[in-house]
Amino acid sequence: MSTTEVRPEESQTEGAGQSVVNDFSIQVATVNGSGSQTANTVLMRSLFQMGIPVSGKNLFPSNIAGLPTWFTIRTSKRGWIGRKKEIDFLVAMNPETAREDVLGLDAGAAVVYDEPLKLDSLRSDVHFYPVPFDKLVAPVCPEARLRKLVRNMIYDGVVAQLLGIDLEEVRKALVKQFGARKAKAAELNWNAVLAGRDFAEQNLAKKDPFRVERMNATTGKIIIDGNAAAALGCVFAGATVVIWYPITPSSSMIEAMIGYLKRFRIDKETGKATFAVVQAEDELAAIGMVIGAGWSGARSVTATSGPGISLMAEFTGLGYYAEVPAVIFDVQRVGPSTGLPTRTMQGDLLSTAVLSHGDTQHPMLLPSSPEECFTMAGTAFNLAEYFQTPVFVMSDLDLGMNNWMSDAFPYPTEPIRRGKVLTAEDLERLGGFARYKDVDGDGVGYRTLPGTNHPTAAYFTRGSGHNEKAQYSERPDDYIQNVDRLALKFQSMRKHVPAPAISYNDKASIGVICYGTSRYAVEESCDQLTHEYGLETSHLRLKAYPFTDELREFVGRHSRVYVVEQNRDGQMLALMKLDLDPEYVQRLRSVRYYGGLPLDARTVTDEIVRQEGL
Repeated sequence: MSTTEVRPEESQTEGAGQSVVNDFSIQVATVNGSGSQTANTVLMRSLFQMGIPVSGKNLFPSNIAGLPTWFTIRTSKRGWIGRKKEIDFLVAMNPETAREDVLGLDAGAAVVYDEPLKLDSLRSDVHFYPVPFDKLVAPVCPEARLRKLVRNMIYDGVVAQLLGIDLEEVRKALVKQFGARKAKAAELNWNAVLAGRDFAEQNLAKKDPFRVERMNATTGKIIIDGNAAAALGCVFAGATVVIWYPITPSSSMIEAMIGYLKRFRIDKETGKATFAVVQAEDELAAIGMVIGAGWSGARSVTATSGPGISLMAEFTGLGYYAEVPAVIFDVQRVGPSTGLPTRTMQGDLLSTAVLSHGDTQHPMLLPSSPEECFTMAGTAFNLAEYFQTPVFVMSDLDLGMNNWMSDAFPYPTEPIRRGKVLTAEDLERLGGFARYKDVDGDGVGYRTLPGTNHPTAAYFTRGSGHNEKAQYSERPDDYIQNVDRLALKFQSMRKHVPAPAISYNDKASIGVICYGTSRYAVEESCDQLTHEYGLETSHLRLKAYPFTDELREFVGRHSRVYVVEQNRDGQMLALMKLDLDPEYVQRLRSVRYYGGLPLDARTVTDEIVRQEGL
């Protein structure tokens, strides 16, 4: 976590007491479908370009248009990019929610609002800034039908003036957002920004303490969402077959991947595509095609969410038992059933770990950042091919669809590993092979790919009972031998999956475990626990299941270990209880949040403090 500090000269804001510099949250409350996303992105990128660490969270409804939506930007001079529970600076543009939004603020917050809403009568302990948006947008945008979209840029100008955002950075962000082809639209929106700035400069006296100053904490960083990062990772990993069925919040991953494939996977000589993308009729068909492509030797991938995972159960069992590689990205959302499609959760862990029928175990990778979405794509394909099994990458809506400040991605250096694939030359030397025989003691058999030109290359790929030669069998000893070998294969994965990230504190008797996007709340919470309560902690972030030996060692070094996750039932904790010895299980405690919003540090801190009795 970055510890870059703001410059020491933190001056007073006239009439507002001590300034709060580069350490607050901005929330914009608008209506879904009003075009506010552009204005919000420009505002966030302007802060990023000033060198200030930022993150953006978009809370939107699952309908097409008309319902409330909120976009929250966090600035943090210390580099915290998780959600901040408190809202410090509110832009209230939605009449339906404005009253509730204002009443939910802490004392001392600031509110920019649409003047006709008359929000300043609600409270006396909040700083109000009324703005006549309709009056300001009319001369800027003579075309009435466009005003609904352009008026949002006015609050960018107002906020820039009130917070001290460099207007040149706003202009650069605006040009980047619209691109060279939409110069006319960019100019129209820029004029709206200037109108907002001019109004604020002439009519709004600064009363709140919040402002920004330039930093240098974003050098070498990028802003990207996890779905785009995962898509790019799949392309770099050599994926050539993409089968999908649209579902929120995974659809944008495949849409991004299609764009990357068209850019990077067109044969320069023939102009033909060297990839296949198929939109299937449903998720069941999608995973079936992915399994088929994996069997034929292609690196194939699909992306879905919880409801899609449920439909993929039977084919996933085929992939597990017939031992066919496949990669599935699960961008998790709130369930059960169709749940809350536009809210985030880590609720598919247990169901995915044992997806399908009978005794199955599936490896899961647990990215926490766009960079890991990128790198773990390559890891997933290598694991899937080496261990000849479906591999799940467990992202979530917060990571997949929100804007994240990230390190630039490293160029992949790990080679593509196809695993135990026998060529015709291998078969000629060996004289044949048994498809499901464990030769090396790791549970992984050898395979051939369709089209291998050798008389002993062929075998039956069976989802029904079979022996080690892939022959049909209902003998109990054959079945037991087969599933025991599959269990051994799962155990062998422990040495190949990514090890957890660990921060040990020699003074700590308390440990905290997290995974995925819970990382950011936990890292900040551990800092809060130390500085506010004197509670020293170590923390571990899981990157994969099955667990590695580091987990057992970490639990063994602490008297109490809190497992933090975003689901009701403590699903990761349940997997640990299945894996760890009883003496370690009794040390585990649970911290859970499942309201659909990205997890914040204060929620974690308050719960650990409660359980510790502090």
